Amino acid sequence: MSNHRFDGKVALITGGGTGIGRATAQAFAREGATVVVAGRSSGNLEQTVKLIEQDGGQASFIVADVTVEEEVISMVATTVARHGGLHIGHNNAGVFGRFGSIADGDADLWRGIIDTNLTGVFLSMKYQIQHMRANGGGAIVNTSSNIGPHQHQPGMGLYGTSKAGVSALTRAAAIDHIGDGVRINAVSPGATDAPMSLLPGETPEQRHTRLAPSIPLGRVGTLDEVASAVLWLASDEAGFAVGHDLVVDGGSST
Repeated sequence: MSNHRFDGKVALITGGGTGIGRATAQAFAREGATVVVAGRSSGNLEQTVKLIEQDGGQASFIVADVTVEEEVISMVATTVARHGGLHIGHNNAGVFGRFGSIADGDADLWRGIIDTNLTGVFLSMKYQIQHMRANGGGAIVNTSSNIGPHQHQPGMGLYGTSKAGVSALTRAAAIDHIGDGVRINAVSPGATDAPMSLLPGETPEQRHTRLAPSIPLGRVGTLDEVASAVLWLASDEAGFAVGHDLVVDGGSST
């Protein structure tokens, strides 16, 4: 008899085609969840599903843009129709943009970052919560960042502001909806072994040389380390964690 933490649960992960989203999707599936990965690139999503199925898990994908409300409505409704419910949301879709000061920032770039990183989390939570509160509750984990809520770095103001917003939105939603049986938290990774942390043309070895001196632990995080934090926050083991922002950054923001 299986005793996986997420047996019988359906988990929806946005930004599930690469990086933290893919690793978290795989981790949920290994722990018994039926996983739905959503994102804008069908090829990446198909690959995530293939990896999960090769490992004996159950998964499907939905192509959706979290900045478009109608697509988010469809994403949640399709998940429920396909798998009979929705118990866990991991709102992970995000973009980094590019380095630059506030005064030299591009307004279109600003809108694009806010639309994906902040509005996308708002819309995803809105419709996940609506389903969960009418169907016995659930758990939501939003991907924030150590940049913005916990520290600031030159040239990263647009991204950092969007992620500070995610942290604030997470706490607000947590208080609004814990009475509905929906438990909401965030995870704030530091530099992680994901495509987003690589500069254009940079190798992982070059990234290590660039970033390791600024991380007290001396290395970037692994995808599994971040996924483990997400799974803990989504699990019954974290039942008393409400509105928490769990920093996983090797001590960078300490």
